[in-house]
Amino acid sequence: MTEAMIGSIISALSTGLGAIPILFMTKVTHRLRDILLAYAAGIMTSASMYSLIPEALSQSNLIILSIGILAGSCVLLILERYIPHIDLENPESRPFNIEGKAFLIIAAITMHNLPEGLSVGVSYASSDDSLGNLIALSIGLQNAPEGFLVALFLVNQNIGRFKALGIATLTGAVEIITAFIGYSLSSVVDGLVPYGLAFAAGAMMFIVYKELIPESHGDGNQRVATISFLLGLITMITLTEIF
Repeated sequence: MTEAMIGSIISALSTGLGAIPILFMTKVTHRLRDILLAYAAGIMTSASMYSLIPEALSQSNLIILSIGILAGSCVLLILERYIPHIDLENPESRPFNIEGKAFLIIAAITMHNLPEGLSVGVSYASSDDSLGNLIALSIGLQNAPEGFLVALFLVNQNIGRFKALGIATLTGAVEIITAFIGYSLSSVVDGLVPYGLAFAAGAMMFIVYKELIPESHGDGNQRVATISFLLGLITMITLTEIF
């Protein structure tokens, strides 16, 4: 339990760590943004395909794996439907005013982090001792550029840099709670771990295909984004082999 909490805290606080550069800069090019998003997509894809899904299969079967993946995707689909999507780079696309309803934006960003914390908690409850640290590391690497983009968005809305850094950190901190929930449920309920692993994989792949890849390919940087995706993939595969 202690290892799970430490791993989830480090993973979650990586959001704030990634947001630290906002104290020194206020603008980022489309090219760099797309590189960061694609790299995060590669990490999450590798974590799902080479860690979460194989472990879920080793503890269950194809039916359970399919149920978990579809459940994770459906939950994210529901969140996408009822929680406003925030385009961090195009303020004009927002459905409401930042000054009047800033808390809705923060809530939307925070809700999208819930499945990531769940995947960390469930991974630590798995019989594979190394899986928890591996997934926590992958989520942490993904959280860093996300935290930077969130903080950048807030600074561009005339929010103070230190305040933006604090808010970005808090949006990731919610993962600690869901990690605890995932770990507790998986530890208590027999047979829940493979469902949880598959659920986390489905949720992560939904985020990759629905959010990260389209956003990283929308500004004419498809080639460099593709290379960045592959580098993220290789990075996570390398970490998998090391651990």
